Amino acid sequence: MTPLEFDKYEGLGNDFIVVEAPEPLPVEAVTRLCDRHFGIGADGVLVVTPPRTPGARATMIVQNADGSRPEMCGNGLRCVALHLARKDGVERTDYVVDTDAGRKPCTVERSGDEANVSIDMGRAVPGGVERVESDGKILAFERVSMGNPHAITFSGIPSLSLVDSLGSRISAETPGGTNVEFVAERGPRSFDLVVWERGVGRTLACGTGACATAAALALAGRAPFATPIEIHLPGGPLEISVTEGTLDVRMRGPARRVFAGRL
Repeated sequence: MTPLEFDKYEGLGNDFIVVEAPEPLPVEAVTRLCDRHFGIGADGVLVVTPPRTPGARATMIVQNADGSRPEMCGNGLRCVALHLARKDGVERTDYVVDTDAGRKPCTVERSGDEANVSIDMGRAVPGGVERVESDGKILAFERVSMGNPHAITFSGIPSLSLVDSLGSRISAETPGGTNVEFVAERGPRSFDLVVWERGVGRTLACGTGACATAAALALAGRAPFATPIEIHLPGGPLEISVTEGTLDVRMRGPARRVFAGRL
């Protein structure tokens, strides 16, 4: 078997195995690599392939820990942007990275193995409200797409066991699955967020989830448009701004290379 060269990255604790390959890895390889006891351990694999469109630096293909392939991953894209900047030997640069959710412009500000990365995440697309019964209460979940699907509730953050059970239930009842977000207001322009991700489960951070949540908050009048707000995830904060009218979303947050290896 040919050795696999990899780099391990994390963005707010959302951790990934980054590999350069011509195509996605087999599902069984992804699940084995992401296993935290018998493999490297990660929330997913990010496969960096040649660009698909003119002017792009590369393509990012996301494979979740269960081998499924979501359209997009915001924390993962920050990690890939840092990986490309390290490979190119630059400290500050602008890239366009192709994804299954389209072209994503990125600005990288790097210092060694760490960086802050700003990404134009594209337009949030509202998809209506779904109401779910839980313990005799009806919870409203706002549907928002960031190229991948999200269901967001402003009903506060319940116990983590309920996050897990509700998240898996709502995702299973949604064709193709969905990420599920639980939001609580922390202060002016500041919110706490816990995310249950399809194909992974509860994670320390979710970039697209933070973006979808910011858009839903702005549309509901709970957060301002055109002003950065802080979304605090268990792994740390992201800065998100939403443009009124178009619902274009911009995200800024950290990425870090943890180690490299050969398997």
